[in-house]
Amino acid sequence: MAQNIWDKFDKAYNTEELAKEVKEQKDSGGSFTPVPFGSYEVSINKMELTESKAKDPMVSIWFKVLNGDHKGSLIFYNQVITQAFQIHLNNELLRAMDTDHDIEFVTYKQYAQLLMDIHEAVDGKLEFGLDYTEGKKGFAKFEITEVFEVE
Repeated sequence: MAQNIWDKFDKAYNTEELAKEVKEQKDSGGSFTPVPFGSYEVSINKMELTESKAKDPMVSIWFKVLNGDHKGSLIFYNQVITQAFQIHLNNELLRAMDTDHDIEFVTYKQYAQLLMDIHEAVDGKLEFGLDYTEGKKGFAKFEITEVFEVE
């Protein structure tokens, strides 16, 4: 009976192509290569309030690079928000997305809903110029420099 589930997956996915891609990954080194610091045109794949490994509230945004050598790669923004300055930094990034939402932290529940609302507002509708640079103490710094409407 358990075998049936594997047959189902074998039919649902192109296993021949998947096996080929795995071999290509192995042959090319196969490790995840982070996107280097720079300026990129990006869309937002994911935006949510989640939990860090340390179980703290954390904003997670996945920026997808739209062109150039790193097209299709993801840049990960993860900001723990347990202190006022962390929430302020996050709010500034959200305000720069120019979505007409009132960017304000009241409660974590409210903030989680705000992030979902902003993601819905930008998904497939807006793209961004993103400066992704090294900030203080080696932490990544994220700045939205332009907002583009998707045509």
